[in-house]
Amino acid sequence: MFDTATTALLRAVLDEVCESVSHREIGARTHVASKILEAATKGETSPESLRQVGRAALSRAPTMWR
Repeated sequence: MFDTATTALLRAVLDEVCESVSHREIGARTHVASKILEAATKGETSPESLRQVGRAALSRAPTMWR
């Protein structure tokens, strides 16, 4: 499990990356969160790198319109 500071960073990055995504788009937000979490689990804790991972995931996130 992650420490409090890392958990706060992951949440902040998710919120920043998904700021334009409706909270109702659970699939997209979950996809982005899982990719950010996956990167962090592999040791990536740089805020900018996590943002890049999140943005890349968002561009490929499932939506109800696809």
